[in-house]
Amino acid sequence: MASGMGDLWVFGYGSLMWRPGFAFEERQTARLAGFHRSLCIYSHVHRGTPERPGLVFGLDRGGSCVGMAFRVAEALRDETIAYLRERELPTSVYLETTLPVRLQDGRPVRALAYIVDRGHQQYAGRLDVDTAARLVAGGHGQSGPNVDYVRSAFEEIERLGLKDRWLGEVVARL
Repeated sequence: MASGMGDLWVFGYGSLMWRPGFAFEERQTARLAGFHRSLCIYSHVHRGTPERPGLVFGLDRGGSCVGMAFRVAEALRDETIAYLRERELPTSVYLETTLPVRLQDGRPVRALAYIVDRGHQQYAGRLDVDTAARLVAGGHGQSGPNVDYVRSAFEEIERLGLKDRWLGEVVARL
């Protein structure tokens, strides 16, 4: 049952960009100010295990991030939020929040987003390229090999016309 709050916008910056997993009415490139995309989370579920963690993206403080915004019809709002909580919050390393984003067409909207909890044990912080590549190469979790996730993210970032030199160096070592 819809919550009566109107359509929902969701901001994706990692796998949500190319594999949202929910129905949406509209999809647009969008910019989020105040946070940047960072391969800064040890993955213990989707792309690794506690014994052999992989790395996944988080929105970390500072800078800005270009990602994908999805508009979900009000009728699917609650269902989509429940799906995203199951997908994004298996270990509570992300904090669910609503943040202002600017769509490619210039509209400002508030979008549901998942930012990293810097106090969580899975927060890896800023890693050097070799350490990140080693973790990614060895990670495999419920959603598959960590290498596939990182390569797919890099391809999507490039498809959007963006450059991420550090991530490119990680991918080159895989």
